[in-house]
Amino acid sequence: MELRPLGRSGLSVTSVCLGTMTWGEQNSEADAHAQLDYARDRGINFIDTAEMYPVPGNAKTQGRTEECIGSWIKARGKRDDFILATKVTGRSGMTWTRDNAEQTRHSPAQIDEAVEKSLRRLNTDYIDLYQLHWPDRQVSGFGFHSYYDYDADDAVDMIEILGALQRHVEKGNIRHIGLSNESPWGTMKFLQLSEQHGLPRPASIQNVYSLLARRFDYGAAEIAMREDVGLLPYSSLGMGLLTGKYDDGKAPKKSRGDLFPQFLGRYDLARKAEAEKACNQAARDLGITPTQFAYKFAESRAFVTSNIIGATTLEQLAENIDAHDIEWTDDMEKAADALHKRFRSPVASA
Repeated sequence: MELRPLGRSGLSVTSVCLGTMTWGEQNSEADAHAQLDYARDRGINFIDTAEMYPVPGNAKTQGRTEECIGSWIKARGKRDDFILATKVTGRSGMTWTRDNAEQTRHSPAQIDEAVEKSLRRLNTDYIDLYQLHWPDRQVSGFGFHSYYDYDADDAVDMIEILGALQRHVEKGNIRHIGLSNESPWGTMKFLQLSEQHGLPRPASIQNVYSLLARRFDYGAAEIAMREDVGLLPYSSLGMGLLTGKYDDGKAPKKSRGDLFPQFLGRYDLARKAEAEKACNQAARDLGITPTQFAYKFAESRAFVTSNIIGATTLEQLAENIDAHDIEWTDDMEKAADALHKRFRSPVASA
């Protein structure tokens, strides 16, 4: 398993990261432990989760994913053998994640509460990478095609956010910070402020990225390369569309498209243009599976640090890890470029 630097943190993470957002909803605690054991045995040293998981977020299940990881840590030990990442919820109505709040925000008090709760659920003394799940600003980060401005005064000051995180770094609760679902401007602003004021520097950014969603290429990729803020892509299988299992237009039973069809709404334009079918056929024409094409494409980008994968079964997890073992060829690159010229990133996400 290839190791890559996590920004300027001094940490090295595997080029494949184990995603966890189904644990506690589609997957049981026993399933989670089995996946963690398997990923560890395959050499993966990077685990990503969030305080709001599992998805979709709700009061009944919130925190279960971190608890699954925490019980595994308690049972297996060896905490220093892997890099653990989690996230603090951005501005939202998910008030069940807080003891008393009208909104979830990135205020210092709420960050303090979130960090302490995550540490308890994860059964650990420290979090290696603590990420802002999405901005405190009212900028659209999910499902938009056009930019509309927001009230910049109605946002927690970024210096306050970094200052709150700095205090947890000093306490030893977190080691490094990262961004998620962030814009190029937001990324550069956090970098500027961190360097001007001696505050924690973002080591990574976790945004959607796939053969169907390549907006990161347009502006954020150069930042990732020049500023050492590598991308941790999520949804590089396009919510499963890039596995081929939806090619007949139907959602397989117990798939995310069957259980939670609302999440496929971001892919309406792509599906209308049959972009996912074109991607999957291109893979077959290359003599590889759609899953191999989609996952290896994401991992092969120079600005990617670690590709986040997820699965609901061990068989899927094995296939997803195996997909990264193939060699990315010039023919594959040409096919990916041709698809991008044809469809121009139809997925409506940041």
